[in-house]
Amino acid sequence: MANPLRSEVIKLYKNLLHLGREYPKGADYFNDHLKAAFMKNKDVTDPEKIKELIARGQFVMKELEALYYLRKYRAMKQRYEDNKK
Repeated sequence: MANPLRSEVIKLYKNLLHLGREYPKGADYFNDHLKAAFMKNKDVTDPEKIKELIARGQFVMKELEALYYLRKYRAMKQRYEDNKK
């Protein structure tokens, strides 16, 4: 793997690990699946394929962030409605 791509992959992995702390099924569940996904693709050497995989990982990261924001929004909305009554 080329050096700039390697650093991008490591950065993506660290960011996903950080996001996995709040995963609804638990951090251990998330970390196990994250590691399995990265290990499945560890032998990929084609730079274009690596870029595609990085893009997919970034998409997953954005989806997780949206999931967390939605969960927080729902919790805040529920608290507000409970106080309103």
